[in-house]
Amino acid sequence: MKLNFKKIFLVGLAFLTISMFWQTYDAVITKILIDKFGLNQLWSGVVMALDNVLALLLIPVFGAISDRTNHKRGRRTPFIIIGTVVAAFAFMALTFSDNVQKSKIEAAQTSMIEDYNLIYNSGDDLTVAEWKSITDSIDEEWNQLLNEGIISQENYNKITSDIYTRSVPFGENITIDEDQIFADNEISDDELISLEVLFSQHANKRAWIVTTQSPGTLIVFIATLFVALLAMSAYRSPAVALMPDVTIKPMRSKANAIINLMGSLGAILALGTLMLFGLDRFSYVNYTPAFITIGVLMLVILTIFLFKVKEPELVAEKVANEIKFDLVEEEDKLEDLSQEEIDLSKSKKTALILILLSVTLWFFGYNAVTTKISDYAPNVLKIGYAIPIYIAHGAALIAFIPIGILATRVGRKKMILFGIILLTFSFGSVYFLTPDTAFFMYAIFGLTGIAWATINVNSYPMVVELAKGSNVGKYTGYYYMFSMGAQILTPALSGALMDALGTRTVLFPYATLFVAAAFFTMLFVKHGDIKINKKGSIIENFDVDMD
Repeated sequence: MKLNFKKIFLVGLAFLTISMFWQTYDAVITKILIDKFGLNQLWSGVVMALDNVLALLLIPVFGAISDRTNHKRGRRTPFIIIGTVVAAFAFMALTFSDNVQKSKIEAAQTSMIEDYNLIYNSGDDLTVAEWKSITDSIDEEWNQLLNEGIISQENYNKITSDIYTRSVPFGENITIDEDQIFADNEISDDELISLEVLFSQHANKRAWIVTTQSPGTLIVFIATLFVALLAMSAYRSPAVALMPDVTIKPMRSKANAIINLMGSLGAILALGTLMLFGLDRFSYVNYTPAFITIGVLMLVILTIFLFKVKEPELVAEKVANEIKFDLVEEEDKLEDLSQEEIDLSKSKKTALILILLSVTLWFFGYNAVTTKISDYAPNVLKIGYAIPIYIAHGAALIAFIPIGILATRVGRKKMILFGIILLTFSFGSVYFLTPDTAFFMYAIFGLTGIAWATINVNSYPMVVELAKGSNVGKYTGYYYMFSMGAQILTPALSGALMDALGTRTVLFPYATLFVAAAFFTMLFVKHGDIKINKKGSIIENFDVDMD
């Protein structure tokens, strides 16, 4: 029995396109919604949760439909073709409404984008006179909107109050007093933060006014995004299911390792594209080159997949190998387990509940960060978001093998607890970073990648370890139901908290709290661990679910 690595590599091309799309989606869409359309943290989080809602509802549906499909190209390939093509073109089409909204902001007789470029793109410290000019233009704009009847006096009072209020987490709000800041003709570091907060809050609310005056652009943007997400949901399950379709069971761990490595490479490729076009830091930029590049790459990779992967032939080869190695009989035996044998004991049910609760908690923390980091890093730390994420993925790739080896030596539970401690430390540390110390973010996200890989490598196997025979799929469903449920809720919940406190800096304390809570639920798990084995195939250490 030998695994055909080239075959699995080619099959994994479909998963590579999935990861390219999701990494770009997570990195860019939040910034567009907040910066250009003026959505607050709550509603941007609601939109960002849409993909997980669709995934939870539609992935099982399309998986079941593909199971019953009888096409000359196979059961999965037609879904991969249609899904990739529709998703790629819909993703490229997003740039249309994005650019239209940018043009509307520029045409709204506002100096917002010009002022933004002066503040963030020049790389030089602004003088007191330049800052006073910016704050004067902000006052003039909102007075003009009031005088023209675009906003009411009540809205004007509320908006200006919000703009000139700097919130401090777990402390009293600070009123931003321009006269006091400019009085001594010198701006301190704390006063500079207040001025940047003032402008950021002004820009978000000004963009929202533009959106409310012409909401059609936002509607088109979200409708196009919905089509892309629907297409991704349609082919994600068939693409994942293709690997076990063409691989005999004893080789699936090795094959799954390659599939997930392909996914990580897709994410790195997407981040590299954003960095190449210099889009990982600034707002109000033109995303067209990056979106088109990602879309075209998805189509090119699909073309290679279609030329090289002949699904019916690979399935026939797999069936022949099952007969050759007498595996069919063993598969049938798994179906003959009685319900009594399948049902869990009380202690194992408790273990399953605790593991799934832990999964929910750490996804609440981790997904809040991955959803909001593209907004947090440029606005709070004044750095690009791509390099930290890039480092996290790279560190995870390097860590997979030693993590897997250590798990066979000390057990999955201990490795997960170590990963939770490391992730808690990493997220907790970010809260204390400032623009002057932001370079520590790169090292911290390296640790974050290792921590998340440590948790992710071992958590899914602990869930399916409790399964018996043919109900492995049901337990896989449990894992995805709880992880996706957390990913649906946490972008909106974290966004609502940031809106309520009026500051982005609450993001990492929020994430730290949830991840830390997972330590205590995981601590009491007594089943699902690995039998300590000092020997094993190194490639199996890559067997990890990568979301």
